This record gives sequence, C-alpha cells and structure tokens, in this order.
Amino acid sequence: MSESATGDAHRVTGDAGRADAAGRVARDVGQAAAGAGDGTRAVRAGLPEPAKYEPTLPGPVFAAHYHLPGEPTGPYTYGRDENPTWTLLERAVGELEAPGQDAVETLVFASGMAATSAVLFSQLRAGDVCVLPDDGYQALPLVRAQLEAYGIEVRTAPTRDDAQLDVLDGAKLLWIETPSNPGLDVCDIRRLAEAAHARGALVAVDNTLATPLGQRPLELGADFAVASGTKQLTGHGDILLGYVVGRNPEAMAAVRRWRKIVGAIPGPMEAWLAHRSIATLQMRVDRQSATALAVAEALRERPEVTGLRYPGLPGDPAHKIAAQQMRRYGCVVSFTLPTRARADRFLDALRLVDDATSFGGVRSTAERRGRWGGDAVPEGFIRLSVGAEDPEDLVADVLRALEASAA
Repeated sequence: MSESATGDAHRVTGDAGRADAAGRVARDVGQAAAGAGDGTRAVRAGLPEPAKYEPTLPGPVFAAHYHLPGEPTGPYTYGRDENPTWTLLERAVGELEAPGQDAVETLVFASGMAATSAVLFSQLRAGDVCVLPDDGYQALPLVRAQLEAYGIEVRTAPTRDDAQLDVLDGAKLLWIETPSNPGLDVCDIRRLAEAAHARGALVAVDNTLATPLGQRPLELGADFAVASGTKQLTGHGDILLGYVVGRNPEAMAAVRRWRKIVGAIPGPMEAWLAHRSIATLQMRVDRQSATALAVAEALRERPEVTGLRYPGLPGDPAHKIAAQQMRRYGCVVSFTLPTRARADRFLDALRLVDDATSFGGVRSTAERRGRWGGDAVPEGFIRLSVGAEDPEDLVADVLRALEASAA
C-alpha cells in the first residue's frame, strides 16, 4: 500500500478511542435523524463523524490486515472479521431497520442467501424444529433439504391467513417471508411473533421485498430482520449483498460467529456502493411503489389477466393486513396470463422492461417465473418489478405488450 493510501486507511480506521468517539457521534446523529422523515434518515444513515477536509462518506477500505502492535484491543484486526466500510454500512442499515433502537446489531453478508443461512444454521441444532413458509423464495427448498440433512425437523405452511400458526408447537425458530416472493401474500408479523415467543421460538422475517422503508419487523416483534441487499435496498442491479439485524445479543453473537467461520463477507467496494445507494432509497421506493400501484390498477382492467396481486391494491387479499403493518407496498406486481406462450409473447413485446430475474432495480424487469421451476405458479405467471421509469410510459408499454401478445 502506498504512503498516501496508508494515510487514508489510518484516517478512516483510527485507534480504538477515536473509533469509539466516532461511533458515539454517529449514534447521536442517527438518534437525531430517527424522528425525521424517511428521506432524511436515508440520506444521513450511517455517516461518520464529520472531519475537516475528509469526504462525508469515506471511500472503501481495502485491507486484509491492519497495523496491530501489542494486544489486539482495537476495533479492526483482520479483514474477515471487521472492516470500516462494513461498519458504516451496518450502522446505516440498523438506523433504517430499527431507528432509535440502540440495542440492535447489524451484520452484512456477501448475499441475501448468506444472511439467511447465517441465521438458520447458527440458531438450529439436530433435533430442533424450524418452521418455514411453503410459498417463499425458491432457494428455501434447498435450505430445507440441508437442514433436514443435519437432523433438524422442518415444517412448512403458507404465508396467507397466518397458517404458520398451526405448526408452531415445539419450534425453535419461525421464518416468515412477507410479502412472499413471488406470490405477494402477507401475514401478520406481530401476531405470529407473539405466538412464537409464547412457545419459546425465535422469529426471523425476510424483509427483502418490503425494504426497511416498507416495514420494520423488529418493531412488530421479530427477533431478526433479514434481507437481500441485492434488490431494492441498493436498487441498481449491480451488487450482491445481504444483512441481518437482530435484537438478541446471544443470537446475534452466533450469527457473527457463523459469518467468521464461513467467511461469507461482502467486499469493501460492494459495501461502499451499497451505502452510497441507500441515500436515494426513499426516492426510489416512493416512485416505484406509486408506479407499481398504477400498473396494478391498469392490469386490473384487462380481461386476459388473472391472479393479479399487489398488496397496495384495494381489494387485494393481502391489503387489509398489509395496510396495518406496511408503510409502502413495494415494487413487485404479479399476475397470470392464459398460457405460457402468451406470457412469452408478452415479455418479448415489452420495450421498457428487461426480461431478467431479481427485482427492485431502477430499470423495470419481468419474467415468467415458471421457467426456473421450484415455484408453485402457473406457466403463465409473470413477476413484474417496477422501476423508476415515468409511470405513464411504463403503463403504456405494459398495455401495448398485452395487445401485441394477443396475436
């Protein structure tokens, strides 16, 4: 490392005393912003103590090891354990998922599945019982198979109608996904969390689709909020990232230990890009949610569209409970066209929507989910992720593609 780069790293990391002081100032700033609007909190989230002639958001720190004379009592010792760039991002995510709550801890991971695995495999042992949704993210069946291979009993139930309540007895951990992906069903987080805690179970909520600006699982009683930062949190389709936010110190210590053992850590550039992207989260989420509702309203009028789902749409089966616990309804709309061929023609006819997997980006994407297998959806099922295009343009493109696909 050059002398200049070394100096930059030292200015960012500092010694333990300076890091603690900066942490206190940052926490004070975070607490001050906790009562502010979502846009203010997103723009200010996780920023360090202001320093003269230094950037407001320091650049990524690339370091496998740090200067470490004597006993290892400083905040940064080895690159698999901690990184100053992670620290700022973790602070930012924690301020959004649990504003004003000092007793929470946030850990970032290399992907959403790394974060998911860290919670499940750090908390469960052979003989334990885990409850998963049977309509969640398509990698969950793979997770189930691995849990069962380790001697863990896995029970499943649908997200809708809080059906997981019926299989909670004896469970060690309840995993909730709401809204579910790709079906967009919603369950009552508070009700399920209270029932799980009464039975001695921990509760984790996959908050990927909602984002921290859509709902705050910890405020609704969950022990963990888990998400893929690959999606709308970062919003540009160019980062793989995940995070876990938790309130239970013992449980989070196990999650941290799992991250250390497995090494499922994000790169500093990915962490820095994610933190940079969070500043526009409120603007993106508001724009995409409003446009998603406009698209859903337009689709509701089309006779060839069945199974239309969007939690923010009045009349949607999930709308009542979603309105109670969500502040924004997300960017994903799902619906079914009559046949696989019709769905493929529709996707081919779109001009402003990329045929791609994932969701949450500023550019709209859509796909026929049945092409992957693993999701219990009809062949003509479409998951549409609404981007930041002008609403009128996107609605017009969707309606034009529907007309073109009818031929």
